[in-house]
Amino acid sequence: MKKMMLLLVVVAFVVGSALAAVAADAPKTVTFEAKMMGNVTFDHAMHMTKADCKHCHHKGVEAGACRACHDGKTAPKAKTVFHKVCKDCHKKEGVSTSCKVCHKK
Repeated sequence: MKKMMLLLVVVAFVVGSALAAVAADAPKTVTFEAKMMGNVTFDHAMHMTKADCKHCHHKGVEAGACRACHDGKTAPKAKTVFHKVCKDCHKKEGVSTSCKVCHKK
């Protein structure tokens, strides 16, 4: 039993260390350009405390353009994905989905 507990502690430490390394490399904020409504400056650091990376980055912590995995025909439009994912989560968490909450001119 003691060996199992020790193993669980070691695994938790290794996983925690790996996640901390990923978090340290992640940007604090990300700015998405939006021509019509104004840019969205996304507080990435705060959102990392609210959800697992896979919630937004469906393949895990890797970031980048959708076209990095999808070809030009199957890549979803970023605007469509951001609006769906962000608005769904904001509704669930009771945060306003008013455009001006995120879009700033």
